[in-house]
Amino acid sequence: MSTLTVYPPAKINLSLKITGKRDDGFHELETLVLPLPGLTDELHFEAATKFTLHCDTPGVPTNQSNLVSRALRLFEENTGKEAPYRVTLKKRIPHGAGLGGGSSDAASTFLALNQLTGASVPLSRLAQWAGELGSDIPLFIYESASWCRGKGEIVEPVDLKWTFPILLFKPSFSIPTPWAYSRLSNSLEIPGISYGSIKVGEIDLYNDLERPVFEKHRFLAELKQFLLEQPETQNSMMSGSGSTVFAVLNDQKDAAPLIERTLRELDPTLWTHLAIF
Repeated sequence: MSTLTVYPPAKINLSLKITGKRDDGFHELETLVLPLPGLTDELHFEAATKFTLHCDTPGVPTNQSNLVSRALRLFEENTGKEAPYRVTLKKRIPHGAGLGGGSSDAASTFLALNQLTGASVPLSRLAQWAGELGSDIPLFIYESASWCRGKGEIVEPVDLKWTFPILLFKPSFSIPTPWAYSRLSNSLEIPGISYGSIKVGEIDLYNDLERPVFEKHRFLAELKQFLLEQPETQNSMMSGSGSTVFAVLNDQKDAAPLIERTLRELDPTLWTHLAIF
């Protein structure tokens, strides 16, 4: 096989609980992650004389710092198979949004190379390699809703029957994940903002990172509270470390009026995406 195109999906965290601090400086966590249909990047692999990476989005590095490049080199090292591909990355998942775009690109690189080279590496081993690059990369190897524990690298795929439409809102600014975790212990709640868990179906939705992020970025707290108060919405929460805030809708037909009202009353420049399951 000389060419292959794959579509790395975005994700949201339906729940994110920080359970402790590790000796290595990372936090112990427990999170339920849901891949999002219809919101993907695109990775195209074409056989070439050497590996090169190209991207259609200005500012995205295409050198060895990119997770796609690092995943490819690690795959080569661990399998002994050369991967001289021209890789073209088309970015559709917003950066710094808490949607896992870069991590998903890396995981899809492992999966694509496993197919292209005929290496037949088991998913569990690919997930191990993925964990060497980043804590939230292994979850994308399994292409399934998953519980993730430890620092995120312990992945348990689950058969989650999720049927509710999810509407995403992201402002123009991004939030670095390490910064959000660094502010966790000293942050305070904002009076009048809902932080507690709310059940949707059988799932309790909550995010321990809302407290430190909302304290600094008050607009996200305002956005969440606004969405919670709308008649179309069952629940609203920030995904991961932000800056995306999502609303769980009663019905997909509710999306259009909610988008129009939110952009009119809060910020007309908000990026939006409707995920239908």
